[in-house]
Amino acid sequence: MTFEFTKMNGAGNDFVMVDNRDGSRSLSREQIALLCDRHRGIGADGLIAVEGTTELPRMRYYNADGGEAEMCGNGARCFSRFTACLLGLSAGSFSFQTEAGMLAAELLPDNRVRLRMSEPHSLQLAHSLRVLDRDLEVHSLNTGVPHAVTFVQNLEGAPVFDLGRALRQHQRFAPAGTNANFVQVLAPGSLAIRTYERGVENETLACGTGVVAAALIHHHLTKVPSPISVRVRGGETLEVGFLEESGHPVSVTLAGPADFVFTGSITI
Repeated sequence: MTFEFTKMNGAGNDFVMVDNRDGSRSLSREQIALLCDRHRGIGADGLIAVEGTTELPRMRYYNADGGEAEMCGNGARCFSRFTACLLGLSAGSFSFQTEAGMLAAELLPDNRVRLRMSEPHSLQLAHSLRVLDRDLEVHSLNTGVPHAVTFVQNLEGAPVFDLGRALRQHQRFAPAGTNANFVQVLAPGSLAIRTYERGVENETLACGTGVVAAALIHHHLTKVPSPISVRVRGGETLEVGFLEESGHPVSVTLAGPADFVFTGSITI
């Protein structure tokens, strides 16, 4: 099978983009993992396929291990710009389907996209977990996919890979597992984050849904108002916005870059 693809990245989180609106491409888990392999394939944190119709596109997201996930925040911004180009749009807003629900994208200047996220759920604050002989205070929230959030004093010194892998596989989050985020508060409403991503099984340069989880948990703990800025490992800063309704954040948005890298074709 030979097909064209586009490589994109959102704040360093990179993706293989495929137009599959005609349904002609059916890739196995092994083929997707090969395409995402950084040594033997194109290389990416995940693969995103555009499906559905012109009137209602659908985002299908696959992690680098080939397993399908509900959605990806940085990937959804890339999906939005990629789909906008397919549809001939350069500005405005449109909606699309994901496994996590309906999202809306607003195309902004400078290759940025603002996403209207699905409503977060399953918030749990301050549960104590024993992880690698450490007692951690862990918060969790599903922002389209599950996230665990731990606040640290020294983000650069945090053992993100080892602790992240252990948290990702912790029995509290079984059987599906979780993404693991380590967050430092730089100032009220300003955070820095590092994320160990489920399915990639490593730290990535950015995770959009993790950014949203960290920002909303920061709000729940401190009541800091919207918007909240979050600097990711790749160096970019993403912005999380929301409204408050009965003391809870609603109408959550995520704004950040979505950049084209290159296009090509590949045979698998």
